[in-house]
Amino acid sequence: MPRDTTPGIDSAVPSSARTWNYWAGGKDFYEVDRVTGELCREIAPQLTAIARASREFTQRAVTHLAGECGVRQFLDVGPGLPGEVNTHEVAQRIAPDARVVYADHDPHVVTHLRNLHHSTPEGAVGCFLADLRDGARLLDRSRRVLDQSRPVALVLTSVLGHLPDDDEAFTAVRQLTAALPDGSYLVHCDATDTSPGLRVAQACYDATGAIPYALRSPERIAAFHDGLSLLEPGIVSCPLWRPTPASAPACPLPTDLYGGVARLEPAPYDRSIR
Repeated sequence: MPRDTTPGIDSAVPSSARTWNYWAGGKDFYEVDRVTGELCREIAPQLTAIARASREFTQRAVTHLAGECGVRQFLDVGPGLPGEVNTHEVAQRIAPDARVVYADHDPHVVTHLRNLHHSTPEGAVGCFLADLRDGARLLDRSRRVLDQSRPVALVLTSVLGHLPDDDEAFTAVRQLTAALPDGSYLVHCDATDTSPGLRVAQACYDATGAIPYALRSPERIAAFHDGLSLLEPGIVSCPLWRPTPASAPACPLPTDLYGGVARLEPAPYDRSIR
């Protein structure tokens, strides 16, 4: 692809969204993302499985929440570039009146989201540029589409690693979940430090000057859900979270991506940083 001159988009430096899109088999990436993605994948071949597992986990979680739990509102923060099936499509296929908001700090992502996302007549889809660390502004903007007196599913898939400082990451989650009504949900997953090869590949990626991504242990990922009511099977490698015949025709294999879905209970939980 030629170099992009859109304000806020630097096509000379790898982007996590574009590189992730390359690993997931998409087409929205530049040469620098392909080269970086190939280099990292030579070191950690499971990166393709991780990228695809993240999208499939999101789809299964949204399917469960919209179908079994009756959730009609979703706030997807850091969704990355659109894939073949996206959060609003999954939710509105089950509940045409579902309302979905996408928020991302990457202008390239936001441009694609705005161009490609169309809502059902009964529902609504919104998209805007926002930083995960500015929870107050993010929530304020989302009120244009979401009724925050009713349950909301907060979707944070493969995004909290971009806040490598634990205190900052936990504060961001705490600020968002504390503002959501009882009966809301947290959908969360991130890549883990469970593979030496993946740790080396991540260090190579970070050295390119791209926004770094912190690999955390499964225990640290689980800590984001502390005090919440985890749905079965808890925090697990994402391919093992409620696999379906459609998503896993054979026995699903675990990979270095852990996550889960948790419900915000009526009683306030201790949101102190662990």
